[in-house]
Amino acid sequence: MPAGWITFGAIAFGALFLVVGLILAGVSVSFLADAESARGTVVALEWRNDHDGASRKKRENDKPAAYPVVEFTSADGTPRTFRSSTGSNPPSYKEGERVEVLYRADSPEDARIKGFASLWLLPLIFGGIGLVIAGIGTAVAMAMRGRS
Repeated sequence: MPAGWITFGAIAFGALFLVVGLILAGVSVSFLADAESARGTVVALEWRNDHDGASRKKRENDKPAAYPVVEFTSADGTPRTFRSSTGSNPPSYKEGERVEVLYRADSPEDARIKGFASLWLLPLIFGGIGLVIAGIGTAVAMAMRGRS
């Protein structure tokens, strides 16, 4: 009964992705609960390809993404700089643009631009993929069960 194992695998794989998405959402919620806010300025855009040659083949349409470098002053008066972990092409921000920065007071180097992508993109991607795959696996399992 290989079809049963395939549907079980799809449900398990989808559930795993869903759990990862929920964990990432929890990390974002925890970050927001403890975050301090500051005004920052995008001082540079760091253009880079996110390829490590071993795992991805370079495709012709691959373009580098712009990752904002942001300066802000934390509550203790110390100037800080961080590189956003979220990049895009076309760039979401321009050099000189003012942004709201969220950071942990006890760990100001853990800073993010207050925006949808930097806070919620990964949880939505993992959770969405998990829901779709687990949903398809469940629907196939129910359809197979209905036939037998």
